[in-house]
Amino acid sequence: MISLFRRLSPVNILLLCIIAVILRAGILLNPPDKLDFKAFEVYLSVLLNIQSNNLFSVEANLFFSILLTLLQALLFNKIVNEYNLLGKPSFLPALMYVTASSLLMHFLVLTPVLICNFLVIWMLSKFLSIHRKESALSTMFDLGMIIAVGTLIYLPFVVMMLLLWISLIIFRAFNWREWIAGILGLATVYFFVAVAYYWTDSFEKLQSFQVPLAIEFKLFPINYYEYLVLIPLLLILFLSIISLQQKLYRSNVHIRKSYLLLFFTFIFSILSFFITSKYQIYHFLLAVPAAAVFMAFYFSHAIKAWFYESLYLMLVGFILYFQFF
Repeated sequence: MISLFRRLSPVNILLLCIIAVILRAGILLNPPDKLDFKAFEVYLSVLLNIQSNNLFSVEANLFFSILLTLLQALLFNKIVNEYNLLGKPSFLPALMYVTASSLLMHFLVLTPVLICNFLVIWMLSKFLSIHRKESALSTMFDLGMIIAVGTLIYLPFVVMMLLLWISLIIFRAFNWREWIAGILGLATVYFFVAVAYYWTDSFEKLQSFQVPLAIEFKLFPINYYEYLVLIPLLLILFLSIISLQQKLYRSNVHIRKSYLLLFFTFIFSILSFFITSKYQIYHFLLAVPAAAVFMAFYFSHAIKAWFYESLYLMLVGFILYFQFF
């Protein structure tokens, strides 16, 4: 399977669709009776008069979840190949993205975080492009606006503001205007939201709204049995770190900086759940794009076919086992 996706072939798109369906077999064959989907945070929902959390039927929810995941995988694959993060073009980033997006049952349905992953992928593309530009002012402003839109969908997305400044530290010489541009982009979107509230005379609707930020530090509740599926994933990520240490020094400076940025993206995506008072497991979908690059790097450079093919099949087996049992 991995050998097929090491080549950049249009046939892999069809295979990717088949794999995406197989990796969701558990929920497709035994769908839940009800699935709630909240498209926006409360402060935007009240403005748009969206009261219901059940915008889609269960079947539509699962269909759009697969469709969005596949679209994201293809966009993500294009960006990784465009910036040559693996050293050679392949369909492995798309395969790893679809696989990592199927790890837990909570990842398999339509959620605000799944929509936000379009923004994460878009942001990664812009981050990787700023080293080529004489000025990054417009890019930082755009990124600030993207993050603001993400917070309207899912509030913890605001943590991605830190990535703007980290990307500037990694890729650019210090320019205070570029550091301010992201904040201005964020403020611009919220300015228009405030204007919309004023025009519709909707400020009183916010009186009962409580900002869903964590008041005190809490650990994420864990059912250890459910997360045994992460064992092969953690093994793959460990092997990818070893592979990066052995091979990344041969790459150019931009590639090394890009992986450093991906590392921070992965860390912030995971830790940002601490800022919200309501924990949802689907939050960790934010870490899928960065994790998929590291996974793809390992499978792209692994030598022993019997080992890496078996390792991927073990990951797929764990995913399907815990979906059914």
